[in-house]
Amino acid sequence: MKKRILFASIMLCAAFAVVLSDGNKKFHDDLSGYNIAPTLSTGASGEFSAQISKDETQISYELSYSGLNGAATQAHIYLGRTATNGGVIAFLCTNLGNGPAGTPACPPSPGTVTGTLTASSVIGPILQGINPGEFAELVRAIRAGATYADVHTVNLPAGEIRAQIDSAKGRKDEE
Repeated sequence: MKKRILFASIMLCAAFAVVLSDGNKKFHDDLSGYNIAPTLSTGASGEFSAQISKDETQISYELSYSGLNGAATQAHIYLGRTATNGGVIAFLCTNLGNGPAGTPACPPSPGTVTGTLTASSVIGPILQGINPGEFAELVRAIRAGATYADVHTVNLPAGEIRAQIDSAKGRKDEE
């Protein structure tokens, strides 16, 4: 009987430790035109991965895409839930010269861009309650499943592919 109680206690502690250590720090989601609002049929696809640093002061990311309908012009993280559009929080890449200093260029398709977001990367959206530099708000929004990554192209300037950044619904990697 004592062994069962000990075993159950160990298993409960282990499960609790996994929950605490996870912290939803690493995300991986697939981009598709079917996630665009309104929905778009396209042969393009992509992947977005992000990892929040342990001290929550930066997010490293990788964005890959292929089959785009024209050259990529820019990609962002937005504040918005599934099937809604929101404002830009941070640039992932741009070829339009409109991002904050240090924003990488969007590579030709197929392409991959990597980078690191910090407080200086956060540009808003002010009308949705996030002021420039409010990195903690970006982290909170990601953890709440209230952000999405989007890639814009020359032929589809409103966005061609999108992924909801959502630890509960997207594919979440282990830390």
